[in-house]
Amino acid sequence: MMDAKAVAPTKLHFDSRGIADNALNSRSLNFLLGSIALITLPHAGHIPPPIFGFFAILLIWRLAGVWYRHWLPNRWLLFLLTILGIVLLIAQHRGVFGRDAGTALFVVALGLKLMEIHSKRDVFLIVYLAFIVAASQFLYEQSILMAGYILLVCAVLLATLITQNATHVQTQAALKTSATIMLQALPMAMVIFVLFPRLEAPRWMWLADDNKALSGLSDVLEPGSISDLSLSDELVFRVRFDGNVPPPVLRYWRGPVYANTDGVHWTKDSNHNQPTQPVDFSGDAFHYTLLMEPQKQNWVFGMDMPESFDTSLHRNDTFQLLSNKRPADRAEYKIVSRPAYNTGPISPTDYRRNLQLPAAATDKQQALVNKLRGFDGRPEQFIQNLLNYFREEKFYYTLSPPLMPDNPIDTFLFETRSGFCSHYATAFVYLLRIAKIPARVVGGYQGGEFNKVGGFLEVRQADAHAWAEVWLENKGWVRFDPTAAIAPERVERGVNVDLQVASGAVNFGPLINESAALNWLKRSRQLWQSIDYNWQRWVINYNGANQMQFLQALGIDGIAALAKWLVGSLIIVTLPLAWWLLKQPKKPADKTLLIYRRFCNKLAKTGAAIRPGEGAKDFAERAKKQCPEMAAQIDQITALFIRLRYQSDARDGDLQRLKTLVGGLVVKKVI
Repeated sequence: MMDAKAVAPTKLHFDSRGIADNALNSRSLNFLLGSIALITLPHAGHIPPPIFGFFAILLIWRLAGVWYRHWLPNRWLLFLLTILGIVLLIAQHRGVFGRDAGTALFVVALGLKLMEIHSKRDVFLIVYLAFIVAASQFLYEQSILMAGYILLVCAVLLATLITQNATHVQTQAALKTSATIMLQALPMAMVIFVLFPRLEAPRWMWLADDNKALSGLSDVLEPGSISDLSLSDELVFRVRFDGNVPPPVLRYWRGPVYANTDGVHWTKDSNHNQPTQPVDFSGDAFHYTLLMEPQKQNWVFGMDMPESFDTSLHRNDTFQLLSNKRPADRAEYKIVSRPAYNTGPISPTDYRRNLQLPAAATDKQQALVNKLRGFDGRPEQFIQNLLNYFREEKFYYTLSPPLMPDNPIDTFLFETRSGFCSHYATAFVYLLRIAKIPARVVGGYQGGEFNKVGGFLEVRQADAHAWAEVWLENKGWVRFDPTAAIAPERVERGVNVDLQVASGAVNFGPLINESAALNWLKRSRQLWQSIDYNWQRWVINYNGANQMQFLQALGIDGIAALAKWLVGSLIIVTLPLAWWLLKQPKKPADKTLLIYRRFCNKLAKTGAAIRPGEGAKDFAERAKKQCPEMAAQIDQITALFIRLRYQSDARDGDLQRLKTLVGGLVVKKVI
């Protein structure tokens, strides 16, 4: 009796040429299911856990069905599983449009289709679905590592198709063939990528993805909001300067301006979209290209103060740069900034807005402002006295200040005297407003680590910073950073992101005496960041505008010229490939298949011709009914053919024996 774990022989079908059409075996199915697992694994963090768990159960269930075929669901159970999948999709997503909903739909469809593999057609459909699921990964991440991974799993999927079309091909040979095909297609793919017109999605197709978690500065500044960011090494943007890199003390990357306060929270005014008045610039100009990472807001952090910028940017009346590009995509901008500027006079509305206070000053606040000559001295003198006060009165700079939920200004100034940049900036501005000096808080980033390998700056969330702006007569808005009075090394040396994130404490600048191992690790990381930066710039960010600029540099200025370049380039890359393919020696025909075809042709003379899609065993049963006198010979020949063609227990003499049996088969022609 056969073991319960044994797999029943899979039905074999042949077309009119005698070539296997629907051959499915456990090796091919295992290879296919392994490919599917690799394809869907990266989506574990993208789609809801119940949906991914549902898919994982279906995949494991189908894998068990390779050995225990009776475990596979019947059509009624499969119908119930389909209903369950639909219910999960509806429960986890409020709509049917968008990246997350679409990806979840394809993953569920792929899992359900795995449960009904009956023929090669089903395998092909599954593979095509898997290619879609693989491509959807680029909607979440476009790093070079992910591109390499997707290329690998696509090679595995292609190898799956190869094994299904030629079941005698071993896994290693199929993978080699798959890699060869992909390498042959690479030159053509590169030509099409560079020259084929790129279409940008219209704004109405920018589907919102509510589940996308992106950290960063927000519209509200409150105690602790920036100190939380200072423990994140998440990349915000990278900057490549055309000339000299400005020193750290000039690297203030301007973001939102917070003018309104309730005493605890500082908020960004929503009416700051109108253009600014002209700014009087002077001094050195810094030209740079800024590559923004995906973010929640359409903010672009130009170095203070942007003078000129791309047409896709505009500057509001708080001098913040805003982009009309989709913020969830990486985008590149060319900007020119000058650190020396004069913003000119202030409007009556801005004057009132930047003196706003939630309540009258407390006695302690009044006394401090009076002590520092805020009521009777020049604004510049009061500002200097206030900075000296922070510097001399034992204030401390820390990432983990005590909680100040009720009255953070008084608690910080007169009790704890320890805080992060947001505490110093907000207290500084608050005291200036008490003295009737217009002031506001500016959020953004300060510093950035220079990548010596790639020659660009990397600005991370740990570089998040807050400073103050004060309006002074004949000078306009002037930047003051009270943090520099407490911890000047924060501005002069910048943040040591690695140590700060690892230790959870303030760390500034590079280590003076780095070990050889640390220096090697740092250089290795910078090398990788340089590779990733160029990948993002020249591959991921190769959009329609960049393509147009590149084509114009080649002298391609019209559709006709572009068509000539495209056709000519494709001919250049395909001719050598066609020559190489045509000169390849033809592989010898499968002797087993040739002998079996001879057997089928002999039986056809008796009137028992093999039908398209008919299996070897089915054909043998029908032929024995047509020629009962040859039943034993037909059984012997069929068994030998199946063993040689599809099983691994063939003996050395089986091929010769098959040839002898077919050669000795004598048939009578039907008249």
